[in-house]
Amino acid sequence: MNIIEKTDDEILEVANPLWSHLIKASNDGEYGEFVRHFSTDLVRGLNEVEVGKQFAHSELTRNLSESVEFLGTIRRGEHVTVLYRTRSTKREGEWLGRLVLGYEEGEIKIFGASIF
Repeated sequence: MNIIEKTDDEILEVANPLWSHLIKASNDGEYGEFVRHFSTDLVRGLNEVEVGKQFAHSELTRNLSESVEFLGTIRRGEHVTVLYRTRSTKREGEWLGRLVLGYEEGEIKIFGASIF
C-alpha cells in the first residue's frame, strides 16, 4: 500500500504519536530515541555530530511545546508530508513543523523531520 492512499485521519493516527515522540526526544536531548523511527536512508544521511550539537545548543529544539496544531498534508510520490504549527516553551512565536512519512519494508517510517 502507498501511504498517499490513506485518508488524513488514518495518516494522523500514525503521524501524531511519531511527532510527539520526536518532540519529547528532542526536548530530552536523546539522540538515539530521536532517530528511532527514522528510515534507514535518513539515519545514514544524518551527521551525528551536527545533530548532537543541535541537541546541546539549540534553545528551540530543546524547548518545544507538546501542544501542536495540524495544518494539513501534502501527498507526493510514495510519501506524505504532515505539517504542524508548533511553538516553543521559551521563545515567542510560531514555527512550521514538517514530518515526511512513507513505507520501508512494510512499516511506516520517518523520511524527514524539521522545524522552520
